[in-house]
This record gives sequence, structure tokens and C-alpha cells, in this order.
Amino acid sequence: MNSLDISNIRFSTTKFREGYSPDEVDSFLETVRETLQFWEGGRAGGLSSESVVSARFTPTKFRTGYDQGQVDDFLDDVSATLLSYESGKLP
Repeated sequence: MNSLDISNIRFSTTKFREGYSPDEVDSFLETVRETLQFWEGGRAGGLSSESVVSARFTPTKFRTGYDQGQVDDFLDDVSATLLSYESGKLP
């Protein structure tokens, strides 16, 4: 996974079941993208894999939100990528 992947991610939306606040998720993903850019440039980024795992978003119901399962799965991938950088397993 790289910073470009973050820029291109799209999540399904929900309306009549719980989702995550799109504004909060989008803001967090921008921080993730910036963090990956730092790592890609050879410098440690601002977020840790642990902070991605512990991220929480305001749930939505009866208004548009991002599919929680999709967001959670994607953040698991982000966390694994950051863990690889932190452990020195990615260039």
C-alpha cells in the first residue's frame, strides 16, 4: 500500500444502517496519506500502526455514512503497512 492508494480509496455509503462519519474518515485518511508519504520519502510519519488500530469515528444512522466493515478492513491494511515500515521491513 502507498500514499496513492489512500487518495484513490472509495467506500460504499450507508443511509438506513449505521456507518462512519464521512468527514471524520476522510480527515483521518488524509493524515494516513501524509504519513505514508513521509515513510515513502525515508522519514518516519506522524501516525503509528497502533494509532490506526485505535482510531474511532462517530457512527451515523439515518444519514449518509461510510460502510463500517469496508473502513475497518482498509484500516487493518493501513495498520499492517505502517507496522512493516516501523519494523524496517519495507524500503
